[in-house]
Amino acid sequence: MPDRPFHHGNLRAVLLDEAVRVLRESGVDGLSLRDLARRAGVSHGAPRSHFVDRQALLDALAVTGFERLTSAVRRALAGSGDDLAARFRAVARAYVGFAIDDAALMELMFQAKGSGGTGPAGESAATLFEVLDQAMGPRPGGGGDEGARTAFKMLFAATMQGIAALVASRRLERAHADGLIDAATDMMLASDLRTRALTPG
Repeated sequence: MPDRPFHHGNLRAVLLDEAVRVLRESGVDGLSLRDLARRAGVSHGAPRSHFVDRQALLDALAVTGFERLTSAVRRALAGSGDDLAARFRAVARAYVGFAIDDAALMELMFQAKGSGGTGPAGESAATLFEVLDQAMGPRPGGGGDEGARTAFKMLFAATMQGIAALVASRRLERAHADGLIDAATDMMLASDLRTRALTPG
C-alpha cells in the first residue's frame, strides 16, 4: 500500500513512485501494471487510465528518472560555487549516487533514450545534458569547439556510470567511490579534450 493517501488526480505519481520501489527491489522484470495496482490499493484496471500498457509505464519511468537525476545535478551545482573542479566533483558525486541507488532505473533510462531518440525520454535526457553543460560554465568567446564540448559531457557521463556500475556490482566499495570520482574528474579536467571544449575558438 502507498505511504500517503491519494485521489484520482495523483494516482499516476503514486504508481510511478511504487514502480521505482519495485525496480530497486526486483528490477525491471518485476514490474507489472497489475502488481502496481495491488501495491497502490486500486483496482487492477485503474493504472491503464494512465499507462495504456507496460511499455508506456517503462517510458514514463525513464522520464521520471531523467527528471530526478537532473534535479539532483541542479542541486549539486547550486551548492558548489564558482570553481570548475569543485562543480564537477559535486555533480559527479550526485550523478554516481543516483546511479548506484537506482541502478535499474538508470539502465532503463538510457535504454529508453537510445531506442526512442526524439521521444519524451530523449527530450528529458537532453535537459540533463543541458544542465551538465552548465557545469562547464559559459561558452568561451568564439564558441569553442562544440564537438569537443559534447564529447566531454558524454565522457563524463560514461565515466560516472562506469564507477557506479563497479559499486553496484560490488567490485568497488561505495566508501572508495569518492576517491575514484576525484581522480577521474581531475584527469578529465586536465585533458586536451577539456582544453578544446573550453578554449575560445
